[in-house]
Amino acid sequence: MSGKFYLYVVVTFIVIWAMDSLNINGIFKKNRVYQARIFYFLLALALIYLVTNFIYDISLTVNIV
Repeated sequence: MSGKFYLYVVVTFIVIWAMDSLNINGIFKKNRVYQARIFYFLLALALIYLVTNFIYDISLTVNIV
């Protein structure tokens, strides 16, 4: 397995832990539960991808990996 896979696993837990602090009830209209869940899921996927690639690119630049 590559180092990027393990980085994805670690970043996934960190992003989920950090997103737990968001109050998304104030953002969406009432009775829009499914839309809020889909938005939350897509936001988590985007953050996981972006943070993982950022850390991986920085590590390649500094020659850590």
